[in-house]
Amino acid sequence: MPEIAPLTPRDPRLAPWRAFVRAQAHVNRRLDEDLRAEHGLSLQEYVALLILVEAPERRLRMGRLAEGLNLSKSGATRLIDRLVDDGLVERVSCASDARGAEAALTEAGVDRLRSAAPTHLRGIAEYFLAAIDAEDLGAVERSMREVGDRLCGTPEPGRCGGSSRVGG
Repeated sequence: MPEIAPLTPRDPRLAPWRAFVRAQAHVNRRLDEDLRAEHGLSLQEYVALLILVEAPERRLRMGRLAEGLNLSKSGATRLIDRLVDDGLVERVSCASDARGAEAALTEAGVDRLRSAAPTHLRGIAEYFLAAIDAEDLGAVERSMREVGDRLCGTPEPGRCGGSSRVGG
């Protein structure tokens, strides 16, 4: 692979990065607004439920969940506290380590996720997919997959989240 020249603040090669950051922020904000308005869930809460529903036995250690959400352990704890208060998740003792805690999805959590999924998918279609020509979707996927794989193809412990489906 060719060596990439160093960047400067006015380097025109920063334009794709800036566009990506701006687009991600706007899409996430709109997805969050829709989920809050229609289901009383933030986007992060929705993603936490999504990660849990895909986990073995619908439960995960708090540290793994924090990694999957790209949150600190304390941030994940606060998020799970809200979901526990709403009855969507419960804290259970870890089967392999009695000192550890796991977050486990409740049936109410599964129901809320099922209810919110059409809103989330509609938002992805409207705010993301509608802005990209169909023939460009493959290039966008390949580019984003390459970025992710370079950083997390063989994740170092604690470096990359456990879910490749965050948000989707």
